[in-house]
Amino acid sequence: MRNIFRDPTRLWETRALIIVATAAGLAMPLAALRAPAKDQPFRSASAPQGWHLAGSNPENYETGVDAEAKRNGLPIAYLKSKPSATQGFGTLMQMFSAGKYAGQRIRLSASVKAEEVKDWAGLWMRVDVNTKAFALDNMMDRSIKGSVDWHEYQVVLDVPKDATAVAFGILVNKSGMVWLNNVRFETVSAEVPVTAKPFGETQTGPVNLNFEN
Repeated sequence: MRNIFRDPTRLWETRALIIVATAAGLAMPLAALRAPAKDQPFRSASAPQGWHLAGSNPENYETGVDAEAKRNGLPIAYLKSKPSATQGFGTLMQMFSAGKYAGQRIRLSASVKAEEVKDWAGLWMRVDVNTKAFALDNMMDRSIKGSVDWHEYQVVLDVPKDATAVAFGILVNKSGMVWLNNVRFETVSAEVPVTAKPFGETQTGPVNLNFEN
Protein backbone atom coordinates (compact mmCIF):
# COMPACT_ATOMS: atom_id res chain seq x y z
CA MET A 1 0.00 0.00 0.00
CA ARG A 2 1.35 3.41 -0.94
CA ASN A 3 2.25 5.66 1.97
CA ILE A 4 0.75 9.05 1.08
CA PHE A 5 2.86 10.78 3.71
CA ARG A 6 5.97 9.93 1.66
CA ASP A 7 4.61 10.46 -1.84
CA PRO A 8 5.81 13.80 -3.26
CA THR A 9 3.31 13.63 -6.11
CA ARG A 10 0.46 14.18 -3.64
CA LEU A 11 1.82 17.30 -1.95
CA TRP A 12 -0.55 20.23 -2.02
CA GLU A 13 -0.18 23.50 -3.93
CA THR A 14 2.03 26.19 -2.41
CA ARG A 15 0.34 28.60 -0.02
CA ALA A 16 1.52 31.89 1.41
CA LEU A 17 2.43 30.21 4.67
CA ILE A 18 4.81 27.88 2.85
CA ILE A 19 6.28 30.65 0.71
CA VAL A 20 7.40 32.60 3.76
CA ALA A 21 8.80 29.53 5.52
CA THR A 22 12.57 29.69 5.23
CA ALA A 23 13.29 26.14 6.34
CA ALA A 24 12.21 23.13 4.30
CA GLY A 25 11.76 21.18 7.52
CA LEU A 26 9.02 23.58 8.61
CA ALA A 27 7.16 23.41 5.33
CA MET A 28 7.14 19.66 4.92
CA PRO A 29 4.70 18.69 7.70
CA LEU A 30 2.08 21.16 6.51
CA ALA A 31 2.37 19.81 2.97
CA ALA A 32 2.47 16.15 3.85
CA LEU A 33 -0.43 16.35 6.25
CA ARG A 34 -2.64 17.62 3.45
CA ALA A 35 -2.97 14.16 1.95
CA PRO A 36 -6.38 12.97 0.67
CA ALA A 37 -8.58 10.96 2.98
CA LYS A 38 -8.84 7.93 0.67
CA ASP A 39 -5.25 6.85 1.40
CA GLN A 40 -4.21 5.18 4.62
CA PRO A 41 -1.11 5.87 6.75
CA PHE A 42 1.51 3.42 7.86
CA ARG A 43 0.28 1.26 10.75
CA SER A 44 2.35 0.52 13.83
CA ALA A 45 1.68 -2.35 16.19
CA SER A 46 2.84 -0.22 19.13
CA ALA A 47 0.41 2.63 18.51
CA PRO A 48 -2.59 2.89 20.88
CA GLN A 49 -5.72 1.16 19.63
CA GLY A 50 -7.41 3.23 16.93
CA TRP A 51 -4.30 5.32 16.30
CA HIS A 52 -1.57 5.05 13.64
CA LEU A 53 2.07 6.04 13.42
CA ALA A 54 2.64 7.99 10.20
CA GLY A 55 4.68 10.88 8.85
CA SER A 56 7.37 11.54 6.28
CA ASN A 57 9.74 9.18 8.12
CA PRO A 58 7.64 7.05 10.51
CA GLU A 59 10.44 4.51 10.90
CA ASN A 60 12.40 7.16 12.83
CA TYR A 61 9.78 7.41 15.58
CA GLU A 62 8.18 5.21 18.20
CA THR A 63 4.88 5.53 19.99
CA GLY A 64 2.75 3.80 22.58
CA VAL A 65 1.05 4.23 25.94
CA ASP A 66 3.15 4.95 29.01
CA ALA A 67 2.17 2.02 31.24
CA GLU A 68 3.65 3.63 34.35
CA ALA A 69 2.02 7.04 34.12
CA LYS A 70 -1.45 8.50 34.28
CA ARG A 71 -2.76 12.05 34.41
CA ASN A 72 -6.18 12.97 35.73
CA GLY A 73 -6.84 9.25 35.93
CA LEU A 74 -6.29 8.79 32.18
CA PRO A 75 -3.49 6.91 30.36
CA ILE A 76 -0.80 8.92 28.58
CA ALA A 77 0.32 8.26 25.00
CA TYR A 78 3.73 9.29 23.71
CA LEU A 79 5.51 10.00 20.43
CA LYS A 80 9.30 9.84 20.57
CA SER A 81 12.02 10.29 18.00
CA LYS A 82 14.79 7.74 17.54
CA PRO A 83 18.44 8.80 17.14
CA SER A 84 17.94 8.44 13.38
CA ALA A 85 15.33 11.24 13.32
CA THR A 86 17.39 14.06 11.86
CA GLN A 87 15.03 14.93 8.99
CA GLY A 88 11.29 14.77 8.43
CA PHE A 89 8.56 14.19 10.98
CA GLY A 90 6.47 11.57 12.70
CA THR A 91 2.85 11.79 13.77
CA LEU A 92 0.49 9.81 15.97
CA MET A 93 -2.87 10.18 14.22
CA GLN A 94 -6.27 8.86 13.33
CA MET A 95 -9.04 9.62 10.84
CA PHE A 96 -12.84 9.37 11.01
CA SER A 97 -15.93 10.17 8.94
CA ALA A 98 -17.01 13.81 9.04
CA GLY A 99 -20.73 12.99 8.93
CA LYS A 100 -21.41 13.60 12.61
CA TYR A 101 -19.88 17.08 12.46
CA ALA A 102 -20.97 18.19 8.98
CA GLY A 103 -21.92 21.87 8.86
CA GLN A 104 -20.48 22.59 12.30
CA ARG A 105 -17.39 24.11 13.89
CA ILE A 106 -15.29 21.65 15.89
CA ARG A 107 -12.54 21.98 18.45
CA LEU A 108 -9.76 19.49 19.11
CA SER A 109 -8.33 19.93 22.61
CA ALA A 110 -5.58 17.99 24.36
CA SER A 111 -2.98 18.24 27.09
CA VAL A 112 0.59 17.98 25.79
CA LYS A 113 3.96 17.76 27.49
CA ALA A 114 7.20 18.10 25.54
CA GLU A 115 10.83 17.20 26.15
CA GLU A 116 13.82 18.37 24.11
CA VAL A 117 11.86 19.16 20.96
CA LYS A 118 14.72 20.51 18.85
CA ASP A 119 12.65 21.84 15.97
CA TRP A 120 8.91 21.92 16.69
CA ALA A 121 5.82 19.90 17.56
CA GLY A 122 2.09 20.53 17.51
CA LEU A 123 -1.45 19.23 17.52
CA TRP A 124 -2.97 19.12 14.06
CA MET A 125 -6.37 18.63 12.46
CA ARG A 126 -7.43 18.45 8.80
CA VAL A 127 -10.91 18.49 7.24
CA ASP A 128 -11.30 16.78 3.84
CA VAL A 129 -13.92 17.08 1.13
CA ASN A 130 -13.57 13.97 -1.00
CA THR A 131 -9.92 13.90 -2.16
CA LYS A 132 -9.12 17.51 -1.28
CA ALA A 133 -8.24 19.15 2.01
CA PHE A 134 -10.69 21.90 2.97
CA ALA A 135 -8.79 23.23 6.00
CA LEU A 136 -5.72 22.34 8.03
CA ASP A 137 -4.04 23.62 11.19
CA ASN A 138 -0.87 22.01 12.53
CA MET A 139 0.10 24.78 15.00
CA MET A 140 3.15 25.69 12.91
CA ASP A 141 2.56 29.37 13.73
CA ARG A 142 2.37 28.69 17.49
CA SER A 143 4.37 25.51 17.78
CA ILE A 144 5.68 23.64 20.81
CA LYS A 145 9.44 23.89 21.22
CA GLY A 146 12.02 22.69 23.73
CA SER A 147 10.86 21.21 27.04
CA VAL A 148 7.39 22.28 28.18
CA ASP A 149 5.34 21.00 31.11
CA TRP A 150 1.74 19.94 30.66
CA HIS A 151 -0.25 22.57 28.79
CA GLU A 152 -3.65 22.67 27.10
CA TYR A 153 -3.70 23.23 23.32
CA GLN A 154 -6.59 23.68 20.90
CA VAL A 155 -7.26 23.55 17.17
CA VAL A 156 -10.60 24.84 15.81
CA LEU A 157 -11.83 24.28 12.24
CA ASP A 158 -15.06 24.52 10.28
CA VAL A 159 -16.52 21.34 8.79
CA PRO A 160 -18.52 22.06 5.63
CA LYS A 161 -21.73 20.17 4.94
CA ASP A 162 -20.07 18.16 2.17
CA ALA A 163 -17.03 17.19 4.27
CA THR A 164 -16.08 13.52 4.08
CA ALA A 165 -13.36 13.00 6.69
CA VAL A 166 -11.51 14.55 9.62
CA ALA A 167 -7.93 13.61 10.43
CA PHE A 168 -6.04 14.68 13.54
CA GLY A 169 -3.05 13.90 15.69
CA ILE A 170 0.17 15.22 17.14
CA LEU A 171 3.45 15.57 15.27
CA VAL A 172 7.12 15.96 16.09
CA ASN A 173 9.35 17.49 13.43
CA LYS A 174 12.87 16.04 13.60
CA SER A 175 13.84 15.13 17.19
CA GLY A 176 12.09 15.27 20.54
CA MET A 177 9.37 13.62 22.59
CA VAL A 178 5.79 14.57 23.39
CA TRP A 179 3.17 13.08 25.70
CA LEU A 180 -0.53 13.29 24.87
CA ASN A 181 -3.40 13.14 27.36
CA ASN A 182 -7.09 14.00 27.69
CA VAL A 183 -7.83 14.32 23.95
CA ARG A 184 -11.32 15.77 23.32
CA PHE A 185 -13.58 16.66 20.38
CA GLU A 186 -16.54 18.99 20.68
CA THR A 187 -18.72 21.26 18.58
CA VAL A 188 -18.46 24.96 19.35
CA SER A 189 -20.45 28.05 18.42
CA ALA A 190 -19.57 30.52 15.68
CA GLU A 191 -18.31 32.88 18.40
CA VAL A 192 -15.28 30.62 18.91
CA PRO A 193 -12.71 31.72 16.28
CA VAL A 194 -11.15 29.16 13.97
CA THR A 195 -7.40 28.68 14.24
CA ALA A 196 -7.00 28.30 10.45
CA LYS A 197 -9.12 29.44 7.52
CA PRO A 198 -10.19 27.18 4.66
CA PHE A 199 -7.77 26.84 1.76
CA GLY A 200 -8.40 29.32 -1.01
CA GLU A 201 -10.30 31.78 1.19
CA THR A 202 -9.40 35.37 0.44
CA GLN A 203 -9.78 38.48 2.54
CA THR A 204 -12.41 41.04 1.61
CA GLY A 205 -9.97 43.92 1.12
CA PRO A 206 -6.39 45.14 1.65
CA VAL A 207 -5.10 45.22 5.21
CA ASN A 208 -2.17 46.66 7.21
CA LEU A 209 -0.79 48.68 4.31
CA ASN A 210 1.41 50.75 6.67
CA PHE A 211 2.82 47.70 8.53
CA GLU A 212 1.70 49.14 11.86
CA ASN A 213 0.72 45.83 13.46
